Amino acid sequence: MKRPTLCLARTCLGWRIAFVLGFACFIVCVDAALAQSQSSPSSGAADNAAVAPAPDKAVPEMTSHDEATTFKVNVRLVLVRVVVRDAEGHAVANLRKQDFQLFDNRKPQVISQFSMEQPGSQVAKEQKTTEIAGGDNTTTPMPNVPERFIAYLFDDIHLQMQDLLPVRTAADRRLSAMQPTDRAAIFTTSGQNSVEFTDDRAKLQQGLLGLQPHPIAASEVQECPYMSYYMADLIANKNDPQAFANATSDALQCEYQNNSKMLAAAQGLAQSSAQRALSLGDSETHLTLALLRDVMRRMAAVPGQRTIVLVSPGFITPRAEQELTDVIDQALRTNIVVSSVDARGLYVPPQFANVGQQNVPNVVTSPQETLYQSSEAAANDDVLSTVANSTGGVFFHNSNDLDAGLKQAGETPAYYYVLGFSPQNLKYDGRFHSLSVKLTKPAKYTIQSRNGYYAPRQAPNPEEEARQEIQEAVFSQEEMRDLPVDLHTQFFKTTDVDAKLSVLVHVDVKRLHFQKLEGRNKNDLTIVAVLFDRNGSFVQGNEKVLEMRWKDETLEHKLDRGLTLRSSFEVKPGSYLVRLVVRDNEGLLSAENGAIEIP
Repeated sequence: MKRPTLCLARTCLGWRIAFVLGFACFIVCVDAALAQSQSSPSSGAADNAAVAPAPDKAVPEMTSHDEATTFKVNVRLVLVRVVVRDAEGHAVANLRKQDFQLFDNRKPQVISQFSMEQPGSQVAKEQKTTEIAGGDNTTTPMPNVPERFIAYLFDDIHLQMQDLLPVRTAADRRLSAMQPTDRAAIFTTSGQNSVEFTDDRAKLQQGLLGLQPHPIAASEVQECPYMSYYMADLIANKNDPQAFANATSDALQCEYQNNSKMLAAAQGLAQSSAQRALSLGDSETHLTLALLRDVMRRMAAVPGQRTIVLVSPGFITPRAEQELTDVIDQALRTNIVVSSVDARGLYVPPQFANVGQQNVPNVVTSPQETLYQSSEAAANDDVLSTVANSTGGVFFHNSNDLDAGLKQAGETPAYYYVLGFSPQNLKYDGRFHSLSVKLTKPAKYTIQSRNGYYAPRQAPNPEEEARQEIQEAVFSQEEMRDLPVDLHTQFFKTTDVDAKLSVLVHVDVKRLHFQKLEGRNKNDLTIVAVLFDRNGSFVQGNEKVLEMRWKDETLEHKLDRGLTLRSSFEVKPGSYLVRLVVRDNEGLLSAENGAIEIP
C-alpha cells in the first residue's frame, strides 16, 4: 500500500535570469511524515495549518509565495584567482591556505576564503537516480551533455587582414580537434558574423570564413600628421611636449611644406588630430571592452567550464581602466577564464614593416614617431597580459606558431586557487587598490594573479547580490553541499514527440538551521531548477520561495521524512542537463547537477 502524500499546488513565479522568459510551476509535496499522523489531533492541526490556518491561529507552518524574500548577504569578498606554475610551466597542485600571503595596498590581509579548483568534468562524475514512469528506479550513466565551452572572440575592430588570415586558419584547425563534450562559439568585437555555441563544425568553420576587419573609421589615405591612439593619449591626456613637438613637425612637413610661418597652424593641426584620434581610439576601446563583457554575460548562461580566447593585436585603455577592472571582476565572479592571443605573431619593428600600408610614421621628418610606434606595440600587449593573468588564462605573444597559441589559450590550467578576503574599513570611493600574492616559502614558482581592483562607489544592495549569487550558481557546474538536499529526476512520454520531465528535490528538514522567532523555527528556501539542452542553451527554469515557520512539535516529531519538492517541464526527446540551486536565509547554498537522456 502506498503511503499517503499531501500535495500543495502553488502558483508560478517569473524569475528574471538574463534572457529567461517564463517558467513552469512548482508543486510542493509534504512527505508522508505529516500525512501519516492525520488521525491524531495534533497531526490534524499541523496539516490544517499548512493548508489553510484558522484566523485565530499563529502564522502557517509552511507557505509558498511569489514575493521576494529577504536575504542575508555575506561580507563583501574580493576574489583573487591564482595560478602557480613550476619551471616547466605546469600548474602546481596541493598548496594550502597557509602557503599564501595576500596584500592589499601592501597591507597583509586575512584570507577568509580558500579553495583549490581542478577544472574538469563535473557532470561526467555524477550519477543520479532516474525513474521512468511505470518502471523501476535505475541508476543511469550521464548522456553526452556539454562540459566545456570555448568562446573565440576575434577583435575585428583592431585586427588587420594580414593578421586575421593566419589566425583564422589556425582557429579552423583547432575546431577540427573539438571533443564530443566541447562546445565552441565565435564572437567578434564588431558584433558581426557571430556563431552561437554548438558542436556543428560546419557552422563554426563557415563563421570563420566570414571574418573580416571592421574598424570603426577606416581610412584609405595617409593621415597628416601621423597620429596613433598612443600618441594622441600622450598629447591630449598626458601633455607630453616631445610627442606634441613631433606631431607639429610632421604637420609642418606634410601640410605646409616646412614653412616656418605656418608653425601655429601646424600646432593647431597636431592638436586637433590628437583629439580626433583620441576620440576614435576611446570609442574602439570602449566597444571592445563592452563586447568582451557581453560575451562574458553570454558565457555566464552556460553550465560548465568556460574559457574565452581573445584574439587581438592588442589595444590600450588610457581612459577605461575602471571598465577593464570591471571585466576582470565579472570574469572572476562568473568563473570564466580569459586567455589572449596576440594575432600579430612575431613582432616586426616598424622599420621592417610593410611600407605600403596606410597611416605609417614619417620616418624622414619625424623618426621619433617610429619609437612611439614601438612603444605602442608593447603597450597594446599590456591589456592582453593583464586580462589573462588576472583570470588564470594564458597570454600567448611574440610567436608565429598560432596553432600552439590557440591550443594553449583554449586549455584551462589543471589547477588554480581562489583566495577571498574582506577588505578592512573599505571606503566606497572608487579608488584603485593594488594586490599582490606571495608564497610563504619561496620556491622556483611563478605566480599568476590579478594586480588590483577598484573599490565600489556605493554600498551593495543585499537583495541584488543574493540574486546574483543564485544566478551565478545556476550557470555553473560546480557542486556545493551546504544544505541537505538531494536531486532526482523522472520522466514519461506523453506522445512519440513529447515528454514530461519531473525534477524531484528532497530536503532533509531536520538538518536545516533554523532561527527561533516568536516561538517558531524560521528559515526560507529559494529553490531554483533550470533545464539546459545538449548545447548548453537555456530551455526552461523555475523558482519558488518556501517559507518555513515550524512549531517545535512538528519539527521534532513529524518531519522525519523531510519534504519533497517537484517541478515539471514539458520537453522534447533529447539530452538535457538539470541544474538545481537551493539557498537559505543565512546564505548557505547547495547546487547539484543531473543529466538525462529522453529517447
